[in-house]
Amino acid sequence: MLEVRGIDVRYGAATALRGVSIDVAAGELVCVVGPNGAGKSTLINAIAGMHPVASGTLSFEGRDLTRLAPHRFCGEGIAIVPEGRRLFTGMTVRENLMLGSYLPKARAARDTSIERVCALFPALTGKLDAPAGALSGGQQQMVAIARALMAQPRLLLLDEPSLGLSPLIVQTMFAMIERIHGEGVAVLLVEQNVALALALASRAYVLEEGTIVACDTPDALRQQPHIRRAYLGIADAT
Repeated sequence: MLEVRGIDVRYGAATALRGVSIDVAAGELVCVVGPNGAGKSTLINAIAGMHPVASGTLSFEGRDLTRLAPHRFCGEGIAIVPEGRRLFTGMTVRENLMLGSYLPKARAARDTSIERVCALFPALTGKLDAPAGALSGGQQQMVAIARALMAQPRLLLLDEPSLGLSPLIVQTMFAMIERIHGEGVAVLLVEQNVALALALASRAYVLEEGTIVACDTPDALRQQPHIRRAYLGIADAT
């Protein structure tokens, strides 16, 4: 479905990603984990078309997207939930959701999609006409995910969905992500909460200093001493 092959991404003269290759199959949930500054957000923004690729290729369902205009990615079936949510806080929840369905096909199904996301996030049902800025952090994250789903994506990109949320809300959020995936949407999850990300994903990539240093199943990665020490806080017995 998604094929990323040897991409480099730069900020001026600084290289943020070097030779990164990842895959996401149709209906798969894959996570990318790594420390702060590893390039995780840069990677997901490049896949969403929000940052240009200096070299390498991006393809989705066999179509080369490497030089596609950023506003065309949504029409290809890719939607992103950005880090920090980036809602229009002075607009209502309903208005924020409607912005996610601006393409003709999604617009035609707007009412059905609003019903769907309210069923997925019941806490939003009574908040549709409230300003998005008046919601709690957890509810705002729900709106951000719901807005992306309004576009009816086949691939959902999630950038640090647990950021700034309480542990209880994080658990709820990850349960919702699992449910979305269970409905057939492929998910690429960028997340610093490695334990939760590995519990959800079928495969995981480890990104360090702009380079993929490991790719395996969550169970296999948990057995690697470096991953256990650096990301799971588990010291090997001596």
